[in-house]
Amino acid sequence: MKNVAVIGAGTMGNGIAHTFAQSGFNVHLIDVNNDALNKGFKTIATNLDRMVAKEKITEQQKTDTLNNITLFTNLQDGVNNTELVVEAATENLELKLKIFKSLDEACKASTILATNTSSISITQIAAVTSRPEQVIGMHFMNPVPIMKLVEIIRGYNTSDHVTNTIMELSKTLGKNPVEVNDYPGFVANRILMPMINESIETLYNAVAGVNEIDTVMKLGMAHPMGPLQLADFIGLDVCLSILNVMYDGFKNPKYAPCPLLVNMVRAGKLGVKSGEGFYDYSESRKAEKIAKQFLK
Repeated sequence: MKNVAVIGAGTMGNGIAHTFAQSGFNVHLIDVNNDALNKGFKTIATNLDRMVAKEKITEQQKTDTLNNITLFTNLQDGVNNTELVVEAATENLELKLKIFKSLDEACKASTILATNTSSISITQIAAVTSRPEQVIGMHFMNPVPIMKLVEIIRGYNTSDHVTNTIMELSKTLGKNPVEVNDYPGFVANRILMPMINESIETLYNAVAGVNEIDTVMKLGMAHPMGPLQLADFIGLDVCLSILNVMYDGFKNPKYAPCPLLVNMVRAGKLGVKSGEGFYDYSESRKAEKIAKQFLK
């Protein structure tokens, strides 16, 4: 397997493309939005520059990685002659089902179709294709080039051969794959999202402030990042979407999203991506921090 297509040039998509390309794969990065595609490629180049500066890779390795990536806005052209397609579009069921119907028609019969979904049923996605045994979940963690875990999720019909192939492939990327079964939230988000939601409930009930909640979890539980900061990093809209999938799947009130989270998403306060969530990431805030450092 040498030719891989990645659908979506956003945060996860460009990270997945970066990881495959750095491991020597020929990568077709596909996005219907040309601006998003170019932005994603620029992000990869910037991240590689950081790696060169830290002497983790050489300038030649950076060049080779970028040369391994080809950009496409046309799905049919992008998936041509690929052995694996990894879908990393927005966490939206209807969109993913539409993409997989198109992939099933456009890809050769032997191509494995993977999704980076963090919560949506692999079995449900596979059901819209004529090859459910070749559909699997590859849930990478953010930031993809750094984080070692990949959740490998078997759908109800996913074959042993495809599962074993993707497990071994993940190892060639320098990742540690963990096989899990297809239930809402899988393992990572089934455990993580209720913790984040409870942290938001704690804030909503005025038990403590944002910094206090995150400090308790960092210093008391040895978490590298507080749950509210992590929610900002993931994207509050993504957190809400995952909780809704789990709530719908289990019909258990413990997965019901906190009203504060719902209102913040409605207000467009999505975290890092929007410039504001539980913390302020705006340009003015960045300038303020720089000024304070200068005045010290």
